[in-house]
Amino acid sequence: MAMAILGSALFFVVAPSVLAGLIPWWMTRWEFLPPFFDLQATRAVGILLIVAGVPGLVDSFARFALQGLGTPAPIAPTQNLVVTGLYRYVRNPIYVAVVAVVLGQAILFGDWRLVIYGGLMWLAFHAFVLAYEEPVLAQTFGARYEEFRANVPRWIPRLSPWQPASPET
Repeated sequence: MAMAILGSALFFVVAPSVLAGLIPWWMTRWEFLPPFFDLQATRAVGILLIVAGVPGLVDSFARFALQGLGTPAPIAPTQNLVVTGLYRYVRNPIYVAVVAVVLGQAILFGDWRLVIYGGLMWLAFHAFVLAYEEPVLAQTFGARYEEFRANVPRWIPRLSPWQPASPET
């Protein structure tokens, strides 16, 4: 378990911190531009997206290490299928959280470049999920993953938490 925690922490620094922190900072230097649609209230929406995204990201990474006994990185995958926490609402909470943080920064700082970056990032995540992640999970976890996939949406969260038929995880 210690290796899973260390690996997840390292991957957290490498992937989401760079994608949702370093790159947006590099693009914008976190300077405020005029708010979108000239409405200061839009900045509050940006803050809400960031505040919702960061804890969801941290929680999902912790679940990969503690319950999945692995990391979100494809080179050190989990041993167990994680279907608790935010995974009861959406199949890809890490990707959703990273995009939410980036789009939150776009709205907070009023920077359309981050909107484009967030959209392109989501497209890359979507392609990766379809081409690699879902086929590997189906092959690795079989019927358990198929049940999860049939009941939990890929991107738009459910309103109520899903409960697996057999709570093995």
